[in-house]
Amino acid sequence: MMLLTGFFISCTANETKTTPVNWETVQDTTDIAFTISGLDGPEAVRFDPEQNIYFISNFTGGGNTQDSTGFITKADAEGNILNLKFMTGTADAPLHAPRGMFIIENTLWAADVLGVHGFDKSTGEQTAFIDFSDFEIGFLNDISADAEGTLFVTDTGTSRVFKVEAGTPSIYLDSLPEAPNGITLNPGNQQFVLAPWGGDQIFRSFSSSDDLNEYAALEGGYFDGIEFLQSNLLAASQQDSSIRYFDGSESTILIKTTGRPADIGINTNLNHIAVPYIALDRVDVWNLSKQ
Repeated sequence: MMLLTGFFISCTANETKTTPVNWETVQDTTDIAFTISGLDGPEAVRFDPEQNIYFISNFTGGGNTQDSTGFITKADAEGNILNLKFMTGTADAPLHAPRGMFIIENTLWAADVLGVHGFDKSTGEQTAFIDFSDFEIGFLNDISADAEGTLFVTDTGTSRVFKVEAGTPSIYLDSLPEAPNGITLNPGNQQFVLAPWGGDQIFRSFSSSDDLNEYAALEGGYFDGIEFLQSNLLAASQQDSSIRYFDGSESTILIKTTGRPADIGINTNLNHIAVPYIALDRVDVWNLSKQ
């Protein structure tokens, strides 16, 4: 187990280095910068600005099957696969169907069937495994962390949010009104936002010092990955194959995707959004700054 102290949050929006995003225009396929293919059920993408690379978790069949076939791919910022099976786990704690990921300093944390895996992001070596088997596990799905290094993990199957503090998991939120899928930290107020799965459209927010509140209601449904870019929340809607954004008052479609989008990742250096499609075995990377 690992004690998490001061760290770098990879999902925090930083100053972009290209032209601003045109939030008023629905993106089409001409805005796809490149496609990463040859994957096996890609479920989530996490960009590491320090190494300028993408990590892509591969379902390899998906579900909660304990088949030891899951892996995480390493690709460069231009979409070239550097190592297809860069992270696979260990014989005692292999990856089965990895999902959401989050980076803290040199550790990539990934949610999987039985718990949360920690990997050295530079070498791909598994350095930690946090076992959730003492709890009723439904479907561990996405992962984020607060400024103190406490991990928060959604369980879509049991409508819970788990907390992992000093390497020990516990139930933080139980019996949520909507089954949570994606989770991300709002850099504006340091509260977490939860994306609802199923037909629900209510996004909730919470922090360690605040109760569960309604954050927004977005059209669409079967929401998966969510991330902040600048002050706007981006949400992947599988119901209508779209990426929607919410600016604090209104929401609209930013991208009509070519498949059902899963857990998105953002290259904030270039305003690129990586959209994985589990059923299509590929990731499209869209250029949000293209005018």
